[in-house]
Amino acid sequence: RSGKLTPSQVAKNIIAVLEDCDKSTPPLRAIVQWDQEQIMLMAEASTARYRNKCTLSYLDGIPVCLKEEFKVVPYHHRVGTVYLGTEPETEDATVTKKLREAGAIIIGVSNMHELGTGTTGCNPNRYHKIPRNPYEPNHFTGGSSSGSAAAIAAGLCPVAIGTDGGGSVRIPASFCGVVGLKGTFGRISCHGSLPLSYSTVSVGPICTSVADAAIVYSILAEPDPLYPYGLKQPKATLSGMCAPDLKGLKLGVDWTFFKACDAEVLSMCEKAVQHLQSLGASVVEVSLPEIEEVRVAHVICILSEMRDFLQSDFNKHFQEMNLDTRANLALASQFTALDYITANRQRTRSMRFLQEVFTTVNCILTPAVACTAPRIFESDLLTGSSDMSFTVRSMRFVQLGNFTGIPGLVVPIGYSTAGLPISIQVMAKWWDEAVLLRIGLKLEQFRYQTKKPSIYYDILA
Repeated sequence: RSGKLTPSQVAKNIIAVLEDCDKSTPPLRAIVQWDQEQIMLMAEASTARYRNKCTLSYLDGIPVCLKEEFKVVPYHHRVGTVYLGTEPETEDATVTKKLREAGAIIIGVSNMHELGTGTTGCNPNRYHKIPRNPYEPNHFTGGSSSGSAAAIAAGLCPVAIGTDGGGSVRIPASFCGVVGLKGTFGRISCHGSLPLSYSTVSVGPICTSVADAAIVYSILAEPDPLYPYGLKQPKATLSGMCAPDLKGLKLGVDWTFFKACDAEVLSMCEKAVQHLQSLGASVVEVSLPEIEEVRVAHVICILSEMRDFLQSDFNKHFQEMNLDTRANLALASQFTALDYITANRQRTRSMRFLQEVFTTVNCILTPAVACTAPRIFESDLLTGSSDMSFTVRSMRFVQLGNFTGIPGLVVPIGYSTAGLPISIQVMAKWWDEAVLLRIGLKLEQFRYQTKKPSIYYDILA
């Protein structure tokens, strides 16, 4: 607004960075498709709006990227594969359209785990390659919104959009030390993203800070006639978000569940809980029943729905898929209709349990992920990575949110001795994202330092 900097200047810096970050060793591989001309067109239009004092929103002139799962004109809608999106896209997804209408500068589409089928972000195919964790380039970013989290952590842009069917926003945000919000199921339109799993996936922003996530959420969260699941939603508000303390808030913790993580993660998360108590919140011990059943039922639901949607891909393009994608879809084809029906009965039970829990507490606290980002091995670069025990561990705390549709926010709170980010998760009842953001702002104060990642670009310099 002061005119000291223009969106066009920032865009030029970003273009220089995009050229540079994939020439580095190893290449960052956060943004997999971008176009200089497109970026400059949006930036110049925004610069003119600032000059004429007629900006469109808080996002005007702000660089953003979207996960390749979304349609973004004129890029290829590849969804992490080599066989989809053979032609450039001609129609935007709803969130893409909303970002354009808000004046944001779309700097490109970000890398992702092939078809969203994993939590490492490992995608060895020729179009994508393996995105690197800006904190430790020999470690994974997490997935499946891998490039989105890496782009934020490396400073390429302050806003990225991801999808989350099994932690796909929250796991990479956690591993890369940034903020990730999974909205309530149906809160932000999924129209124009590949409908891989229709009952578990929510859309959400990955951002540098909780305040940024709140701004993006307030612009994207509303009913979309093209996306029936969110039509009846209550109005999104940020009420009480900036309250000076947390007096009167009850934070639910199931300590047995909470402690099922690495020692370093546990110690940091316990201290963060104490910090919230020091601001006036009270901690209430709750029991989250049938967590093991939730875990199995969520996997049955998400994989069955993906297998159903990808039936023809599985038959026609099996040889072009990464090995771990083939393995996951082959596993999915072993589930029966009876398994799927039983899993959905479990969903109804789990939602009832949560309704009861939320009569006594405002939110549920857990670590975000049970461990820090895993190492990348040489073989992963060639054949990909398939480690079921890691997948299970990485999803432990996030599945409840996908399975029942409640919103979740992950906020970085510190680092392991190896310098890898550690995060905590806050979940709330359906449509109550405002309380997550309120607690998230206070969690940011707990983190006494933010370490600069080893791969970092200052696009304002």
